[in-house]
Amino acid sequence: MPSKLEQLKAMTQVVADTGDIQAIRQFSPIDATTNPSLLLKASALPHYAELLDGARSAAAARGGSDATQLADSCDRFAVAVGREILELIPGRVSTEVDARLSFDTTGTIERAKKLIGLYEEAGIGRERVLIKTASTWEGIRAAETLEREGIQCNLTLLFGFTQARACADAGVHLISPFVGRILDWYKANTDSVIDRAEDDPGVQSVRRIYRYYKHHGYETVVMGASFRNQGEIEALAGCDRLTISPTLLEGLADDDGALPRALSATGASSEDVLSPPAEAAFRLELNEDAMVTEKLAEGIRNFIADQRRLEQVVSQR
Repeated sequence: MPSKLEQLKAMTQVVADTGDIQAIRQFSPIDATTNPSLLLKASALPHYAELLDGARSAAAARGGSDATQLADSCDRFAVAVGREILELIPGRVSTEVDARLSFDTTGTIERAKKLIGLYEEAGIGRERVLIKTASTWEGIRAAETLEREGIQCNLTLLFGFTQARACADAGVHLISPFVGRILDWYKANTDSVIDRAEDDPGVQSVRRIYRYYKHHGYETVVMGASFRNQGEIEALAGCDRLTISPTLLEGLADDDGALPRALSATGASSEDVLSPPAEAAFRLELNEDAMVTEKLAEGIRNFIADQRRLEQVVSQR
């Protein structure tokens, strides 16, 4: 019997949640996704030293203030890593806008266009890139504008149905609903005993979003993300896409057990009605959900912290 990874690839597009070239080469995913945390890890790998130095030199040659050069260096490094990844995969790479722009619609649009411009300067068409931004109201509005201009987006740090509904209404190309971080919150804040993947609140959240999208005919791609264990992945087999870390990819590759399909667009039903929220309702619904509010804020803070650490690495070279 083929491995569970091969079985999964037969029903779901598998994406590598890493910037590690060797891991991407080993597991042959369709797409790959990066973020500030993954870029920070990549910056410590010897393989990327030349890319980091090249990004710094190019930014210095462009000129500007120290702060401008530092931001430009990080953008160029992200694009350089993305370009290397694209040489190994047939699909797309996701590159994230600076998380400090998560509540700045105009700033997000401008930075996204800059990243796409850097890719195009490197000979990479925008059709091979997804721009990542947080699923804040401002991030979703930025993505709505970018999508209309032919720049497709991946909305990340998505923890709740309200965010997913707003993304679909905005015509976002792809969303990355998190699974493991939802589980983390429930373990830390409730007395819930979760012994089965089917009872995992993160799994249940993605299943609800998937059913809603398929039932109502939305084209937005659902890509489950942030997994804590293999069971969560198996419970979402059949989802449009799943972005998986190298460690869990290896576990699936080494497992030759049967992997049944858990999700299918055929006959998908949903009790949720079509009622995309206006801004006030969106903010109120997020505020009413402590898990979504806390995990979204925490995720943005963590990405900002890693972005600053990456800037420190760049400035010290």
